[in-house]
Amino acid sequence: MKYKNSVHPTKEQMEGFLEGDNETPIAMINLLKFKEKAEYEDGRDTNLTGEQAYAIYGKEVMGHLKKVGGEWSFGGSISRLMLGEVEELWDSVAIARYPSRKAMLKMVTDPDYLESNKHRVAGLAGQLNIEVKEK
Repeated sequence: MKYKNSVHPTKEQMEGFLEGDNETPIAMINLLKFKEKAEYEDGRDTNLTGEQAYAIYGKEVMGHLKKVGGEWSFGGSISRLMLGEVEELWDSVAIARYPSRKAMLKMVTDPDYLESNKHRVAGLAGQLNIEVKEK
């Protein structure tokens, strides 16, 4: 199985996200890979690790989730691979729940969220986001 970590969705992934059912609950599984040292797009000097920069985002995103009726469900460090094969493990996993895709889209386009997102981008080498429809 081939995979590619990314920090932003492709045009096709975003179009797929906007199509179809935008009203039912979803969960987003985030497999996170951190940079060794945080790199901010504005070029600011920092001594933060990627994980530390992402932790700033993680604390701030709790409020953004709450604003759209979402919630953080689970997070933790990945310790080992139990089943299957990958060349390299991710560092951490986080699961967030949203009342709908529409709510998630509202969150990720909010100017306050975009300010917090700078820490996410600075800290991540990449991630996989897996959308799960709740039953």
